[in-house]
Amino acid sequence: MAIILYARKSVERENSISCETQLEYCKSVIKPDERSEKVVTFVDNGFSGGNVNRDGFQKMMKMVRQNKVSKVIVYKLDRISRSLADFVNILQEFKAHNVEFVSSQESFDTSSPYGELIVKILMVFAEFERTSTINRVTQAYAHRSEMGFYMGGRQPYGYELVPTVIHNIKTKKLSPIPSEVEQVRYIFEVYAQENVSLRRLLDILVAENKKPLNGSDWSTAKLSALLKNPIYVRADSDVFDYYERHGVQMISDVAMFTGEYGAQLYGHTKHKPDSPDWSDMKLVLLTHPGVIDSDIWLKCQKKLEKNKQIGNSASNRTSWLSGKVICEKCGHTMTTIKGKTNKEGEIRRYFNCTGKSHQRICTGTKVTIYAEDLENMVYDCISEKLSDLKATKHTAAGNTMAELNDLKLKIKAIEKSEKQLLDTMLAGGFNDDLLTLANQKATQFKNDKRALYERIEELGNRKDETDQVVNLARSWKTADYNCKKSVAMIMIHKIMISEDGNAQIIWNI
Repeated sequence: MAIILYARKSVERENSISCETQLEYCKSVIKPDERSEKVVTFVDNGFSGGNVNRDGFQKMMKMVRQNKVSKVIVYKLDRISRSLADFVNILQEFKAHNVEFVSSQESFDTSSPYGELIVKILMVFAEFERTSTINRVTQAYAHRSEMGFYMGGRQPYGYELVPTVIHNIKTKKLSPIPSEVEQVRYIFEVYAQENVSLRRLLDILVAENKKPLNGSDWSTAKLSALLKNPIYVRADSDVFDYYERHGVQMISDVAMFTGEYGAQLYGHTKHKPDSPDWSDMKLVLLTHPGVIDSDIWLKCQKKLEKNKQIGNSASNRTSWLSGKVICEKCGHTMTTIKGKTNKEGEIRRYFNCTGKSHQRICTGTKVTIYAEDLENMVYDCISEKLSDLKATKHTAAGNTMAELNDLKLKIKAIEKSEKQLLDTMLAGGFNDDLLTLANQKATQFKNDKRALYERIEELGNRKDETDQVVNLARSWKTADYNCKKSVAMIMIHKIMISEDGNAQIIWNI
């Protein structure tokens, strides 16, 4: 049998008593008749008492369960655990294996019922103190965020921290570094372009030798984090709406989002960026100037979200439906995976939910969704859709042309009336009242023309769509992979796959 001396130094307090000193106190309470017993020490240096997932502690408990321990000595009770529930369970386990528990500083042990009772009472207060400390820290953190204080974290590229005073409190704020901010602007402007991916952005930066000025290197992960960060945006009402739609807790009032200052997103440390639920996050407007216009910043967010939904599936050439197939249960994209070879020597492909394989948040479908079966079904649906569209579009095309002609005639009529009104005004003879009416009439003409032009543009888009559908219908039967992919991108918004394997096509046209 052995006597165990256990020490733990809290990660929460850098100035707490060292483990070596704790062990010396523990040795001092070993009774003379116990000094012949084997003494084993276990140390957990830099671990919180909030849980029992500690290497030294687990090794000690293993010896206890093997009935190799007669007594456990600690410096103070909370060295074992700060959780009352955990501590009571530990005591019960000690008792089950006939292990005495002694605290060198609190002058009692569990060899008596009174000592066990005192231990439980003291641990109630230890847990209460820990909970109170956490609440005070949390409340102070929330209060500082509401006042617009920079809430810490990794210093964002493009800014430095400078001393400042906010609400008569000395603190620090972010200040732009001009040379780095110039690079940040360039990154946003390039990525906002339609055909630039994160990989392409990285290649451009490398090709142009635009390395970070702090001596590091760019990566797609760093660029993604930079582009998502609201620190850089000139936060206005559109940015407020963007985060509010995502369920973020808005700390600053919308009236403060004037398009001048940057913002900080913070919250639960375990929040997953890919999660559609952002309710565990908070957004606060800070006091530093933003450097990216909101329209460019929001355009980049839209691209990043689209990439997140599609993932790598859009470039997956194993199915021309890649990027369109969505798991109805979790909303994540389904990608094709190559399965085992069948009896005919063919490798069958099937669709797999990335919410199941990547995110671990979904159980996927109950049945196997073979790619070939889904492709054949969608192929037939597109064929039928194109036939129907071809017939209806021809009819609609004639109606569209007639309406376009009528609209153009109406514009001509308005332009004629405008000219007559202008000639009359130039000829004079208008008093103040008539002049007011003439101006109102001119405004009405202008608004009517704008409405007619908008309708003409809408009908023109329809005509283009009609021509496109007719051309697609002609070539569909002999379509190759790329053509099928293009048609699917144009015609299909997404294909929802239910848990039972049923497919629902949601069309664009």
